[in-house]
Amino acid sequence: MLLKRFITALVLAAIGLPASIYGGIYFWLMMAFFLVYASWEYVNLMRGAQHQPSAVLTVGGVFGILIARTVFPAYESAVLTFFVLLAMAYHLFAFESGRDQAAGDFAITVAGMVYLGWIGSYLVKLRELPQGLWWFFLVLPAVWFADSGAYFIGKNFGKHKLSPRLSPKKTWEGYWGGVLFGTLSGVLFAWLWRDNLNITLLNGALIGLVMALFTTLGDLGESMIKRQAGIKDSSHIFPGHGGVFDRIDTWLWGSALGYYLIIWFFS
Repeated sequence: MLLKRFITALVLAAIGLPASIYGGIYFWLMMAFFLVYASWEYVNLMRGAQHQPSAVLTVGGVFGILIARTVFPAYESAVLTFFVLLAMAYHLFAFESGRDQAAGDFAITVAGMVYLGWIGSYLVKLRELPQGLWWFFLVLPAVWFADSGAYFIGKNFGKHKLSPRLSPKKTWEGYWGGVLFGTLSGVLFAWLWRDNLNITLLNGALIGLVMALFTTLGDLGESMIKRQAGIKDSSHIFPGHGGVFDRIDTWLWGSALGYYLIIWFFS
């Protein structure tokens, strides 16, 4: 299992790093694939929980919102409005056709479009900021280091459960270990990119701290969806790592929080 995870990580890095560094259409296509595939996984998870969101509208809405927010931002509100109204119309017909739980299905369809489409778009918007490459490689590594630190500390020293219902293996010791690792990561990458970003080590520590404190909620949020569906992984597209949604759950929170930290305090 460990070897499988390692090989998968190498393949993903070989694809993801060049796309992230080069940016442009290559990075956009990679993120579009992640978000669209994650939305398909989300629909399947919700169907496992006996809901019936619209796959076409959820997946199509995520893709349409991503295009609007990153290519035609002047129309982003109009596109979001269009898909929400279209989802309501679709589920009204579903109710009339006998689906008594259509109101809940409508809410789940819209939630998928907003969470993975609107929030997910910040992965692209973060990379598109001035000096976006360096910001991207400060924010996301802080998320990854926090994840890794939480896993290492929790596995070796964890005793007190963080969230017994959502994620029984997570501990408070692991969580605070992740906070430490994430904060130190922010300092490290602020130092590494000091010639490219107008940022101090204290600023880097602040970004790393915010990433480490809050992105765990993205992981727990996906765990909530999977537990309600009774499914361990969102899919098996990445051997040893599960699905796309499993990989980007913390990225969603990190990119959105990082984007606003940067434009409010560092631009």
